[in-house]
Amino acid sequence: MYRRLAITLSSILALATHAAAAGPTIAVVAPDTGAFAILGEQIRDGTRFAAAMDGSKIVEIDEACDEHGDEAIAKSILSAGADAAIGFLCTEDLQAALPTLAEAGIPAITLSARSVVLMEDALKRSWPLFRLAPAPGMEAQKAADVIATAWAAEPFALIDDGTIHARELVEAIRLKLEEKGMKPVFVDTFRPAQEQQIGLVRRLAKAGAARVFVGGDRGDMAVIVRDARAENLPLAFMGGESMLAADAATPLPDGTQAIVLPIDGATPESAALAATMKDAGSAAEGYVFSAHAAATLVGKAAAAAISAQQPLSAALAADTFPTVLGPIGFGADHELRDNPYRLMEWKQDRFTPVEIQLEGD
Repeated sequence: MYRRLAITLSSILALATHAAAAGPTIAVVAPDTGAFAILGEQIRDGTRFAAAMDGSKIVEIDEACDEHGDEAIAKSILSAGADAAIGFLCTEDLQAALPTLAEAGIPAITLSARSVVLMEDALKRSWPLFRLAPAPGMEAQKAADVIATAWAAEPFALIDDGTIHARELVEAIRLKLEEKGMKPVFVDTFRPAQEQQIGLVRRLAKAGAARVFVGGDRGDMAVIVRDARAENLPLAFMGGESMLAADAATPLPDGTQAIVLPIDGATPESAALAATMKDAGSAAEGYVFSAHAAATLVGKAAAAAISAQQPLSAALAADTFPTVLGPIGFGADHELRDNPYRLMEWKQDRFTPVEIQLEGD
């Protein structure tokens, strides 16, 4: 107990010392070489632009993404005198670093790790881990909420490509909708990677479906929508997060909807950041927005922690702060307080938000 109290007090004093000169010191843990280097550069770009706005000090630490985890990362974070660490594309590195970061009272914000076991371990062992990536189940929950609102009076179908993720996503949506008293008129598994899906869209129409949720990849969705329109069938389609992939042989038709994470233009703040980065010769894509949001969260939470004389981890868990992705806060489980997924529609080579008022919003 006394040791934990000593760590808490020293953390507050260290944070106050750093913030007195400027903002907090943030360790940015991201790959600098290898297959994930481009993602690491997106993270570094996002945090650099955030730091330029709020005065935070950025210390960049390479993440090798070794399957055994790199324990040296935590030592580098401590040596840098960091108040918080963000990034961590690889779960193994995060698992290796967290015990040491917990001892030092340094919170970590992961941008991508979605492991259920990882967060369960963090909560059980009081590791200061916060997840900016969506928690498992959020995609299905948002899809079910949107369908229950927008398709309440429409006969709908649920189809998947047979892969584990797609099958589990569609099944989770089906169960959530059944709890709301809604049942699909058609449920099926289709063969993926086909040049045409005319038979499938005809079966959908014959079943009386007007709206279709597709658990599959972007290429298959493009073919299905194309063939439905070629057959003049009155079908509207919605997919999941996999729609954010690049076009395959068939481009995704305009009007296709998807449940996806916010991207460029989803908020006025993200559109402004994209414009600023473009003027500076940088591209705002991928992890740029979530990295910028994470750095902003640390900066604002650090100021709140000093004001309230509490550890940074406590400040992160206590409030909601404005970011380029909109207001972000964490719940008692250190997961995002609000579901980040949004309904968007593909128009003129980009996804644009669709305004819809869901129950509870």
